[in-house]
Amino acid sequence: MSNVNLNISELDRDLLNELDIYIEATVDPNGSLINILHKAQLIFGYLPHNLQLYISRKVGVDAARVNGVVSFYSYFTEKKTGKNVISLCMGTACYVKGSEKVLHKLLKTLDVQKNEVTEDKLFTVRDVRCIGACGLAPIMTVGEKVYGHVKEDMVEGILNQYRGEE
Repeated sequence: MSNVNLNISELDRDLLNELDIYIEATVDPNGSLINILHKAQLIFGYLPHNLQLYISRKVGVDAARVNGVVSFYSYFTEKKTGKNVISLCMGTACYVKGSEKVLHKLLKTLDVQKNEVTEDKLFTVRDVRCIGACGLAPIMTVGEKVYGHVKEDMVEGILNQYRGEE
């Protein structure tokens, strides 16, 4: 393995212990890399490089493979996110039905750029290639909640649900 400084001290020890318990309970950690990364992201909220390196060493796979999985799948993020991650589909069906207008409304309303955290730490807005529910186009998710047929005039109401105003 590499002698790269792991910087574990930057990671919360209690959270690492929780991840260790999950990995140790996994029958085939090497074959369960995606599941382990999902669990790590649930625990930490994101997958910084030092956590990816930790996982690669703990599971016994090359760090480049771990990073390749993290960077390939849009579900994973290497940056801190807001409490509520908003994903807006930009696939063909959604785009044709106005997802770009909804995206601009979101960014303007929240005064944020894509993939950045709002000042109040409540939101991160991402555009994704396809959510796989074209019949609901344009589609947006906030965390695990799905919103279909989203229009610009719905943005404020949806956001207010997460601001505790409605």
